[in-house]
Amino acid sequence: MSRKLFSLSVAAMLLSGTAMAEVPRVAVDIAPVHSLVARVMDGVGEPGLILQPGASPHEYNLRPSEAALLQEADVVVWVGPELTPWMQDAVETLAGGAAQLTLMQAEGTVLLPFREGALFEAHVHGHDAHGHGEHGHDDHGHEDHGHGEHGHDDHGHGEHGHDDHGHDGHAHDDHGHEEHAHDDHGHGANDPHVWLSPANAALWLDLIAARLSAADPANAGAYFANAAAGKAELGALETEIGAILDPVRGGRFVVFHDAYQYFEAAFDFPASGAISLSDATDPSPARIAEIQARVAEEGIACVLSEPQFNPGIVAVVMEGTEARTAVLDPLGTALEPGSALYPAMMRGLATTLAGCL
Repeated sequence: MSRKLFSLSVAAMLLSGTAMAEVPRVAVDIAPVHSLVARVMDGVGEPGLILQPGASPHEYNLRPSEAALLQEADVVVWVGPELTPWMQDAVETLAGGAAQLTLMQAEGTVLLPFREGALFEAHVHGHDAHGHGEHGHDDHGHEDHGHGEHGHDDHGHGEHGHDDHGHDGHAHDDHGHEEHAHDDHGHGANDPHVWLSPANAALWLDLIAARLSAADPANAGAYFANAAAGKAELGALETEIGAILDPVRGGRFVVFHDAYQYFEAAFDFPASGAISLSDATDPSPARIAEIQARVAEEGIACVLSEPQFNPGIVAVVMEGTEARTAVLDPLGTALEPGSALYPAMMRGLATTLAGCL
């Protein structure tokens, strides 16, 4: 009898191991996207995170454990080469047989062009690069919760393809001085900070569920149920963030680098300018002077930095003004990776901005 029970126990363990082995091994590039994948996989499995908190997505050397994560992956979910140009070769080399979900290339993802000048002029609501407005995702099952995102134009600055891989592209802003237009995010003319759009996040939950279901049909029901629950949570989060921002709506602020226009569009809360074109290069003296003038002349209330930036540059911009400063974290650097990171990160952006204003 005991031998029979032992045999049944071993069989159950083997079956359990087989079931676990069938769950796709998923590799994800950055923590906010990893959070969305973790939400879809809740109760089924855990995705692996490639870029650890605090690492720059633009330049990165894979550690052996992260290379192994890609090499063993059945599914790779990433923003795209616009954000992590180094990852394209890594995915092709290490995860050539894996199914890929490249979010910036996904149909329906809202894309906004880079804003090149230091100062952002009047916001014009329009459409993204694919011709889809921010409200154009109803066929993916999520709703507009009253804070609909609007595609913005590039605020009077020409749309340029930027490249830091050997092209001599320049851009002239509206203020008469020439500024090198480097795309330190990778290739293309579109801003890669696409995860700061709740509409994109909601769309991606369904796309992630579909991609995982194709690799793991047995758990398709769980993936899509989790995606639906995640979209409902995002809707509630949009309402919450709108309420956080409403008391300071109309407040004027500048950011260290132009990473937040998807968030600005979602909640109709535009920034007045950015100190730096990107987070991979220091701003020119002319650009700093431009921002200094706007802060001083137009009563900018808040100058926002990020964890990795030199606070001395922010101090120079604020010199002689009454502006306050605070630190935004668009990657959730200080948060524990997992399904709770994305809503906590978005809520943190709103509460930091509101507190600074």
